[in-house]
Amino acid sequence: MVRQIEFSLPPFPRGYHLITGIIEKQIKDLPETGLVHIFIKHTSAALTINENADPTVRDDFESFLNKLVPEYDPVYRHVFEGADDMPAHLKASLLGPAITIPVSRRRLNMGTWQGIYLCEFRNHGGSRKLVITIYGE
Repeated sequence: MVRQIEFSLPPFPRGYHLITGIIEKQIKDLPETGLVHIFIKHTSAALTINENADPTVRDDFESFLNKLVPEYDPVYRHVFEGADDMPAHLKASLLGPAITIPVSRRRLNMGTWQGIYLCEFRNHGGSRKLVITIYGE
């Protein structure tokens, strides 16, 4: 069985947002075993899996990546869409546009403290489109 769902997330402000619940609402009737692949159709946002309990983790992600990829760096040539645009592209490439999660017993098989993050790197990124592909038996 292969099934695909495409939908839009509501706009989120810049930052790291747990979207596990939103994803779980979209993926009804998971197979007994399989994989769920989630892809974001944008070049200035990313997806990742990380700590879902302590919100300071999200703040630390923001602080670290802003230090690693600062705005207004004079080496950037792609600057027409604002100071947050080129850093957003670089951050999105560092974290990546997709995640894959195993399915066991008709549920996402993640660790106790793991959650799915939307990493929004633009100040005003707007709605983001996701494609979820479910593989399984």
